[in-house]
Amino acid sequence: MFLSRLSALAPARARAGRSFAALAAAVVLLSACASGPTADPTADWSPNRLHAEAVAERDRGNFERAITLFERLEGRAAGTVLAQQAQLEKAFAHYRAGEQAQAIATLDRFMRLHPASPALDYALYLKGLVNFQDNLGFLGFLANVDLSERDQRAARQSFEAFRELVDRFPQSRYAPDAQLRLAHIVNSLAQSEVNVARYYFGRGAYVAAINRAQVALTDFQGVPAAEEALYLKYRSYQALGMNDLAADARRVLALNFPQSAFLGQGAQAERAPWWRLW
Repeated sequence: MFLSRLSALAPARARAGRSFAALAAAVVLLSACASGPTADPTADWSPNRLHAEAVAERDRGNFERAITLFERLEGRAAGTVLAQQAQLEKAFAHYRAGEQAQAIATLDRFMRLHPASPALDYALYLKGLVNFQDNLGFLGFLANVDLSERDQRAARQSFEAFRELVDRFPQSRYAPDAQLRLAHIVNSLAQSEVNVARYYFGRGAYVAAINRAQVALTDFQGVPAAEEALYLKYRSYQALGMNDLAADARRVLALNFPQSAFLGQGAQAERAPWWRLW
């Protein structure tokens, strides 16, 4: 009788054991989820500590971690100056990480949300700098790189940001550097037009060559590229048999560039390009 009762209880005990094991496993799983990667280790950090840690990570080159912390700071300090600072520093971290598109998007959002911010001059400067780097490469304006051969869209966007900075905030601490970069970008854009004019000239499209050379002369006055632009106009008019206009273009070339190699040789002697500083 006793053994038969044990036999009858065994399945029930087995079922109870399995239920208990399942319940224990569920408790362990829930505990793991609560303490796992979804938990925010910065939950009890003050905004100031968040900022300090984000800056430290950025300075160590851990840009992804820094960006995450700046995003948390922006949300936790919403509506404060510190939140605005977090947006700008996040944009700078994207810039340092080589993430130009993300940096520009962050800056555009900042300028849209805070059009009267006292840091707007810095936002414009950084936007110009991001596109300047995208077009030129890091310190490319000091390197042996012919910028005019590259896609000029980033250069034009950089130009617009720097020009707005200089026009709206002439007393900004960033204005002098922006002005220098503007001059460099103007030279690059002008030379780009001359490159296109030279391409057309080499293929016998003389009217197109004249038009592009004129753009360089009209839109970007006083730049080194004007010398070759005038020469291309002179030669294109000459090829078209428009001798009076050809003579006029040559006269202007001689007046503005009396030592030009184009005048004596018909082609420019080998020389260092305008963008090489030494």
